[in-house]
Amino acid sequence: MFSPFSRKLVLAGLTALALGAHAADKPNVVILATGGTIAGAGAGTVNSASYQSAKVPVDKLIVSVPELGNVASVRGEQVFQIASESFTNAHLLQLGKRISALAKQKDVDGIVVTHGTDTLEETAFFLNLTVHTDKPIVLVGSMRPGTAMSADGSLNLYNAVVVAGSADAQGKGVLVAMNDQIDAGRDVSKSINIKTNAFASQWGPLGMVVEGRNYWFRAPVKRHTSNSEFDIDKLDRLAEVEIVYGYGNVAAANAQVLAERGVQAIIHAGTGNGSVADRVVPVLQGLRAKGVQIVRAAHVPAGFVLRNAEQPDDKYDWVVAHDLNPQKARILAAVALSQPGDSKNLQRVFWEY
Repeated sequence: MFSPFSRKLVLAGLTALALGAHAADKPNVVILATGGTIAGAGAGTVNSASYQSAKVPVDKLIVSVPELGNVASVRGEQVFQIASESFTNAHLLQLGKRISALAKQKDVDGIVVTHGTDTLEETAFFLNLTVHTDKPIVLVGSMRPGTAMSADGSLNLYNAVVVAGSADAQGKGVLVAMNDQIDAGRDVSKSINIKTNAFASQWGPLGMVVEGRNYWFRAPVKRHTSNSEFDIDKLDRLAEVEIVYGYGNVAAANAQVLAERGVQAIIHAGTGNGSVADRVVPVLQGLRAKGVQIVRAAHVPAGFVLRNAEQPDDKYDWVVAHDLNPQKARILAAVALSQPGDSKNLQRVFWEY
């Protein structure tokens, strides 16, 4: 027979063992914080659109959502504390290399990146192209600061950790968890501001997170992460690529001015099916003759650019961006042109990724 005191010791030991086993069953998720609205603060609870971003550090973000401990063992790192419109190529490289290093650790099952929404889609696509891992990498942000009524950041962060710690999210490339949806980092774009349903893909989400459970409906088919020919561990620079915007009465000199900065490629964000104004065509032809790659994209929100439709791309030796919007086309061109290759190879890359 155990004495009452001995019985308490045994029960305490069993409880500790059970808690330890439960903790061991939880996935280990690292949250890398970079700033943005999800780390923002407004002057009052009604300030959902006017606020200062990148104010709350990662440790306070984690503490503000205690439910995270129910789904994962979480730790955080503050990589940057900036608004995402200020991201540069150097930021992308630094972040990508840190994620790659973490993904190689046996004690890391998934990675969440908190990010401002303005360029979140660009960072997601960059990581999708360059980080060689099957472990889930999930980007998350918010449209309202945590100080606002109906702030969306807490649930978005919770859902992102759920996805990052899930075995069924492995091998699906870099993901974005926003507004209960799980989107492919390649496809998703910010399509509206102010509202919480800001992110969408014209091809639809991959799935949803509902009450801490993932529901999947489709899978990515383009090359990504472990299947990519690009490797962040071997990438120390990105090619200089700029975007020229097409519109009525556009000045032909715009592209020429950018080219004088020594860019390797110009993304022409055309109207409609990537259309190029007649007065701009000879400028782009001249730049191509000098070795600058020309990529036709479109600034319409959906659809894709058809090769040799609006312009004789074969004749001009131009590339089409397929369904990538101009900002994502810039990311892909910057990565692809960091290593040798001609326009035919660049077009192949745009078809495959």
